Amino acid sequence: MSKNKSFMFGMGLLAGVVGGLVAGVLYAPKPGEESRRELKEAACEFYEKHSPAISEAKKQALESVDLMKYKLERQLRKFSNMIKSKKLLKAKELEEIDDEYNNY
Repeated sequence: MSKNKSFMFGMGLLAGVVGGLVAGVLYAPKPGEESRRELKEAACEFYEKHSPAISEAKKQALESVDLMKYKLERQLRKFSNMIKSKKLLKAKELEEIDDEYNNY
């Protein structure tokens, strides 16, 4: 499994666990205040238990975002350069047409 697929699997697993905890606490037949307290405790316990994994996932996500940003900026520069090149070619073509017209 590639690093990116492994990362996505880990993020999906993490989201599933958190979603399951939240749904379980919210649908439990207990008063709202008690449910909220238990949800807060469960979230804090989950964070403490999985803090290194969460930090690593956050780091990998930020690296992926930075890489994607770099790739998009590079593609934008290529596209911009291509447009400038096309404009220069068109201007040159129009200039040649204008020169031909003025020579007659």
